Amino acid sequence: MAWFQLEANGNPTQPTSYNPIASPSCSGSGKICAVQASDDGSGHPELTEDLKNEMIVALQSGSPSANVALRSNP
Repeated sequence: MAWFQLEANGNPTQPTSYNPIASPSCSGSGKICAVQASDDGSGHPELTEDLKNEMIVALQSGSPSANVALRSNP
């Protein structure tokens, strides 16, 4: 598994809105920053239903998880 960072103003449900990174660097607030997932074979994350659910829980709770990094408040 690898980290993929969401592009600025990207759609977090679209794999093409992410780019592979070594480790997430998140600034800003309240939104998805990066996800840790398997590569879908084209340099983008495989957004499984489990990962999407993990993203929803992270957003609702305001807390990052093992596979979801949130933008931190400034």
